[in-house]
Amino acid sequence: MFAEGGSSFPFTMEGWERAAQAALPRRDFDYFAGGAGREVTLAANREAFDRWGLIYKVLREEGDADPARIVVGTPMSMPVMLAPAGVAGLAHPEAEQAAARAASDAGVVHVLSATTSTSLEQVAQAAPEGRRWFQFAWPDDELLARSLVTRAENAGYSAIMVMGDCYVAGWRPRELAAGFSPFLAAHGLGNYLSDPRFRELAGLDADTGPRQEPTTATQAAAETWNRIFTRPTFRPQDLERLRSWTALPIIVKGVCAPAEAAQLYEAGADALVVSNHGGRQLDNGVAALDCLPPVITAVAGRIPVLFDSGIRSGTDVLIALALGAEAVLIGRAWLYALAVGGQAGVEHLLHCLKAEFTSALALTGHHRCDTLSPQDLTPVIPPHTKGTP
Repeated sequence: MFAEGGSSFPFTMEGWERAAQAALPRRDFDYFAGGAGREVTLAANREAFDRWGLIYKVLREEGDADPARIVVGTPMSMPVMLAPAGVAGLAHPEAEQAAARAASDAGVVHVLSATTSTSLEQVAQAAPEGRRWFQFAWPDDELLARSLVTRAENAGYSAIMVMGDCYVAGWRPRELAAGFSPFLAAHGLGNYLSDPRFRELAGLDADTGPRQEPTTATQAAAETWNRIFTRPTFRPQDLERLRSWTALPIIVKGVCAPAEAAQLYEAGADALVVSNHGGRQLDNGVAALDCLPPVITAVAGRIPVLFDSGIRSGTDVLIALALGAEAVLIGRAWLYALAVGGQAGVEHLLHCLKAEFTSALALTGHHRCDTLSPQDLTPVIPPHTKGTP
């Protein structure tokens, strides 16, 4: 599995987090690691997995476990995707391009954030053979919205993931304490500064660069982005408008309420992602994993349901799939790995997740992902809650 002598990189999520904390300036680490409010939702996302135990099997048929899966028409070497995670340039100079190359080498999907350090075209060029989806933060300007979707389609992204779980700024004390918001300094605007319509809205010359001095141009870009980043409304019927702009599959991320899942299915969504944005938006929220079974029940197998928020190991991946998810997304994990080791760090992270997940798949009596079910799980009482009245 690994060369003799092991690896200089961590093998656990806790190890990655500690290493990233040591590698990054405190304000940047806190931006990635932090959650909303008292970080109750962040903790709940992690603890939800501790309430499920995997049932070990000994009776087995011949054959190796195969973790590969096809999700929304995209083949994957395992049901793990790089979640859209913004401002990766704070973690490493090669930012999303390094992550895209690592994902391509591992055969997994890279879902590119709307708020990138480099443009979506540059990321596509960095890994031309890679499998990539685009996260669409629906801006409050239709020409810009259409431009971003068209650019993604032209650059070879094979699905559009509508960002439904981050349309109002969450209350994040770690950022407030640091006095740092990357977007106020125009970090993460790679997709926007490379867009002719955005440059027009911000008063930036499309050919020769900013009309203003650099500091003024940065301020204009940040102010424009903050003004139009997301529309004030998002309704089921908006999917019909988006469908008129692209032939790509449309996936909606951030769905936690079963009634909304049913509405979005009826409106034509091709897939849903259960997510609470990694606990970064709303504190005292229900753990995303607890929302997964009701959402799956609401769509009754008619469209795929993916999962995001709280995945920290290969066995976490297995639990989410046993509860019905088609695939999972990891966010902070790959940002930590990027901060510690660049492309090589992300490759190591994905290699470890695949090895652990494949082993767990076999040890629970499965050769393929699609045979997993809730029968592979049993509810357990987490050790830290035993004896609590």
